[in-house]
Amino acid sequence: MAYWLMKSEPDAYSIDDLKRDRNEKWDGIRNYQARNMMRDDMRVGDKVFFYHSNCDVPGVVGIAKVSSKPYPDPTQFDPDSKYYDPKSDPDDPRWILVDVAFVKKLKRTIALSEIKAHPALDDMILTRKGNRLSIMPVDKAHWDIILSLE
Repeated sequence: MAYWLMKSEPDAYSIDDLKRDRNEKWDGIRNYQARNMMRDDMRVGDKVFFYHSNCDVPGVVGIAKVSSKPYPDPTQFDPDSKYYDPKSDPDDPRWILVDVAFVKKLKRTIALSEIKAHPALDDMILTRKGNRLSIMPVDKAHWDIILSLE
């Protein structure tokens, strides 16, 4: 099993939305590195930190799990979608997604500032300067430390 962190802006899709929906496709990813992780590395059952970004207190707010194998993101073919990609070919789709399922909402937000201040999390991808990825792997040790902060 692998561990991941997936970012979402809460005004676009929040942990409460996932709790309500129970299962949702993680669409709209338009970064090749993030796409490759979903396509090549994520497996059904992998655990995911649900992370709220671009908000007053960015941080880990919940846990989800990967609930599907990777498959083509349908928004790339929809001209009415903000994620439409006219260069993507249905016979060779450019963009891939996985479904994620709700597991739990944390009792509190584990804020990015708290994560950055924890010495044992210094080498976590999330805390690296210039990191803008919306999906990233999380080491098991980092996973356990963040959960212990709840």
